[in-house]
Parts: sequence; structure tokens; C-alpha cells
Amino acid sequence: MKRTYFAIAAGAALVSLFYGAGTTAVNAADQKAEPATMMDIDLAHAVKVANAAAAKSETLKCRMDIAVVDAGGNLKTFMRQDGAWLGSIDIAIKKAKTARYFDMNTGKIGELSQPGKPLYNIEVSNGGLITFPGGVPLKNAAGDVIGAIGVSGSSVENDHACAEAGAAVLTAK
Repeated sequence: MKRTYFAIAAGAALVSLFYGAGTTAVNAADQKAEPATMMDIDLAHAVKVANAAAAKSETLKCRMDIAVVDAGGNLKTFMRQDGAWLGSIDIAIKKAKTARYFDMNTGKIGELSQPGKPLYNIEVSNGGLITFPGGVPLKNAAGDVIGAIGVSGSSVENDHACAEAGAAVLTAK
């Protein structure tokens, strides 16, 4: 069954609601974009990233909240699938920001933030970080970080798999 989702795109004093062809979660193969070359993710690529993550969640049979932030850690697009947990909205956004602030997967930050590790208690910095899997930096074709995706709503394994699927559309050929 084909589902349509809403993506909210935030930009300089403008919030637009996109509905239709550009924001429909479909087969992941249909979501491949030209390899990204920009230094900051643009809206078209951010929506493709979110749609690819949503398509992966369909295969995993779970409902997700999906956030994409730009190179500055600002929300670029957000998607909440029908039935996704309300409590995961903030988590998805914080996962995306955490991945961008430190340019690494949030699961890796979690490993480094355990008691006795070098980043212990880092999750209380920056207004609150999320240090478990589901946040992944987004890179352009040259490997430069241009934003990040955060996914929340299921197990951390499913969250991470959906985030990875979203990130993969930027470098797919």
C-alpha cells in the first residue's frame, strides 16, 4: 500500500508544507538522488533522505519520526509517519542534531559516553543530546558533512537502519 507523508521544511522565517510527489514514501530505489555535491543539504535532498528512511521503515513494519538537519544543525525537514510515537519527535530531532554537532553516528557517541569513557555525561550538554543509535551524519559525494538525519520510533537497531537508508541516497550512484 502506498502511503503519503507530510514533510515540514523549515527555512529562514519560512515554514512550508509539502504534500505530493516530492514527499511520498515509495520504493527506496525510486528515491535515489544524484550524488550530493553541495556543502549544506538543500531541501530537495533533505526530503529524499527523509523519504528513503520512511521507505525503509515500511519494510521493517514500524512507524518513525524522521528529522533532517542542515550543516548548521538547524531543522531542514521533519516527517512523522501515521502512528509514530509522539515522544519520539524530540528524540529524532536531537539525534539529528547530536550526529551533526559531533559528525559521528549517535551510537558511537553512546559508546564514548559510558562511565569511565572520555565523553562521560556529554548527553547533558548542548541542551540535551541523544547518545544511542538512530542519528547519522549526512555526507556529500566528496565526504563532507552537509547535515544529519535522526530517526526514532522503534528499536535502536531499526532506528539506525532507517537513518542509514536515508543517508545512503546522497551517495548512491
